[in-house]
Amino acid sequence: MVVASSPGELGSLFAAFDKDADGRISAAELRLCMRAALGEDVTAEDAEALVASVDADGDGLLDEGEFARLVRAEAADVKEEEQQRRRGLEAAFGMYAVEGEGRITPASLRRMLSRLGARREVDDCRAMIRRFDLDGDGVLSFDEFEIMMMNA
Repeated sequence: MVVASSPGELGSLFAAFDKDADGRISAAELRLCMRAALGEDVTAEDAEALVASVDADGDGLLDEGEFARLVRAEAADVKEEEQQRRRGLEAAFGMYAVEGEGRITPASLRRMLSRLGARREVDDCRAMIRRFDLDGDGVLSFDEFEIMMMNA
């Protein structure tokens, strides 16, 4: 689902989803717009469930307020998923990083890879780090590690 940051953007988004301009969004309109605008192929059942999840008046349609609640709920879900992903990356980074220094060195990368059964020479680890070492200091910070993991 698209995240709109202001009431004006939400109103514009609502109008774009409200294909028949009746002031309500049906599950079919929601499904159609999610496919066209976001490339998300939502089943009819899932679209109906999304509508039902915020349909306060039980009419099976979303008014602008209900639509806003749906968008905010989806944004909160996306934020929670992002926080969980970041916590996972931080835990993984901690396994590779040198204790107390908050960075991955060629030696610490070699040690962790060895524990995982992938034997590498320190020079191989240096080359692996160099690929994502954006500041050229020979080690990986968390931000560089995150970029590396996104490209893995």
